[in-house]
Amino acid sequence: MAAAGFRGPKQIWNAFKWSMKGLRAGWQHEASFRLEAGLAVVVIPLGLWLGQGALEKLALVLPAFLVLSAELLNSAIEAVVDKVSPEFHELAGRAKDMGSAAVFVLLVLLLLSWGLVLGPRLLG
Repeated sequence: MAAAGFRGPKQIWNAFKWSMKGLRAGWQHEASFRLEAGLAVVVIPLGLWLGQGALEKLALVLPAFLVLSAELLNSAIEAVVDKVSPEFHELAGRAKDMGSAAVFVLLVLLLLSWGLVLGPRLLG
């Protein structure tokens, strides 16, 4: 008998399939996700090329992954809110706005990271 909480290959494979389904849904249904994915396709390789050392590369690349993750979570929040509360409600609007704000904060982090890492090289 397997230990409680053990995740074997089948469960891991299922989790992977569900994750791919979520990425596909984000791509198919969310214009913002497609836009940010396009940005990531440029920023990630560029950050790996321009970063000097592992920490700089991480500082340039990680924010792009965080933006994509937050956008998927924001889209999930919006989908649930729309399902549960199709009519306008102040709390529903607040939840959507806060999800959007989380994405915005991470986009600011991306700009800040790029500015702090590459700014001195460009200006100095």
